[in-house]
Amino acid sequence: MSQNTAPRSSTAGGWAAGGTLFAGVLMLVTGIMDIFQGIAGIAEDDVYARIGSYVFEFNLTTWGWIHLVLGIVVAIAGYGILKGAEWGRIAGISLAALNIVAQFLFLPYQPWWALFSMAISVFVIWALATDEAYGHDATRM
Repeated sequence: MSQNTAPRSSTAGGWAAGGTLFAGVLMLVTGIMDIFQGIAGIAEDDVYARIGSYVFEFNLTTWGWIHLVLGIVVAIAGYGILKGAEWGRIAGISLAALNIVAQFLFLPYQPWWALFSMAISVFVIWALATDEAYGHDATRM
């Protein structure tokens, strides 16, 4: 009896590579949306309504500047990811984690968008941490 010992193709690598491309696009779009969020907060303080009291209270103009700067840096990192730069992957993981914290603190102003943005950031971290296109695979460590 002969057994077929041909290696099976792994779809995990395809998912990781596709996930990285998708993560780059998501970072770019999230950065642009954060820029718009920042402009709205800077231009007009009454755009956002606070829901209840919250421990972490900032002036909405301050939140506008935070989102504007974070959005610019996140969009640049997304561009780096799409170009395949190693710094883009490292910056993407770091900035996605920072975005989770920023959106958590922004929950009283835009709860649904903040939760959605946090979920996107979790996916970005997963996709970039398990990326085989960069020669890294967290599952082999």
